[in-house]
Amino acid sequence: MPGQVALGSYTFVPETKENLDWAELVTLDFAKYATADGKQELAQFLISALREKGFFYVKNFNISQEDVNRQFSIGREFYELPLEEKIKYVPDGLDQGQFNGYIPAGRRVLDTKTGIRDRVEIYNIPKFNGDFKHNHPQLIQGNIQEIERFARLLHSEVLDPLHTLLAISLELPEDYFRNIHKYEVKSEDHLRYMKYTKFTPEENTALGNSWVRGHTDLGSFTLLFRQPIAALQIRDPIHNEWKWVKPQDATLTVNACDAISFLTGGYVKSTVHRVVAPPKDQQHVDRLGLLYFSRPHNDLVLHTVAESPVLQRQGFTQNVFEKISNPVPTVEAWTFAKQKWQRAKGAPDEDDAFRTAQILPGFREQIYV
Repeated sequence: MPGQVALGSYTFVPETKENLDWAELVTLDFAKYATADGKQELAQFLISALREKGFFYVKNFNISQEDVNRQFSIGREFYELPLEEKIKYVPDGLDQGQFNGYIPAGRRVLDTKTGIRDRVEIYNIPKFNGDFKHNHPQLIQGNIQEIERFARLLHSEVLDPLHTLLAISLELPEDYFRNIHKYEVKSEDHLRYMKYTKFTPEENTALGNSWVRGHTDLGSFTLLFRQPIAALQIRDPIHNEWKWVKPQDATLTVNACDAISFLTGGYVKSTVHRVVAPPKDQQHVDRLGLLYFSRPHNDLVLHTVAESPVLQRQGFTQNVFEKISNPVPTVEAWTFAKQKWQRAKGAPDEDDAFRTAQILPGFREQIYV
């Protein structure tokens, strides 16, 4: 195993001083998770947050800030590599929905008048459970043991508790969702380093300040580590208003995704969010993201969890596939169908036909404004 690569420290840029319209989000304090009463309280906070906002914060999740900063340092150093090195790790089959490895910027046309393309780079690292080939540049390989430890901690210290709390809130056995999100079983979970290279003020104006249009994620939960450049906005599911998501110290920002929505028959909505140009006092810097995407087992069929008493009482017993008798996909089929759409090369963001494409029979994307 190669030796660990020296990374240096990581310094976050200052937060914006602009007075933005921040979303009011619930914070789940995992310090309460150790007791039965605490779990019950957190479960009710969770389901309320999912139903009313879709996004929430988690704190006291037993991963040190030092470990988080190390991952930001790895991401920073990865994006300092020459393009000719990074491009070696583009996945075969990227146009067909493959996504582990390096995804270069410029695949999407953001503005047809000016020809401006996206400046988003992605590096995805899959599970370390033996199902995936790990072929990485020396920088990543030299820190692979630390990266694996970090990814496994996210699963055990954050996702397992979230899945437990979701089960409690739906009056299911506590291990219900944990049993379909086991780390050792094949699923398309991945850790991501993500870089948004800045645009000029003139380019931002041409883009209407839109970097990534409103969308939903395809899995169960997305974990987003705090970084202080304000750019993430969520659409309130009740009032349909866009709000900024404020970086909170020592927290994770979490959102619900498509698979959870399918499994709960729409009781939990997949959260609509977008990325916009940062406020003017932060537009001069690039934005680095550290994320983890959780997904159920590949072979799970995305039927509504019919045995939940809550879903039965509330009448959420069929998802969008089941309501009109379409074949219900497995997680694997769903994942790669949506990834293929997301990774379509050259697709203009302004093309409404693309933005409302049918992903699978029974499910069409939507325009979120």
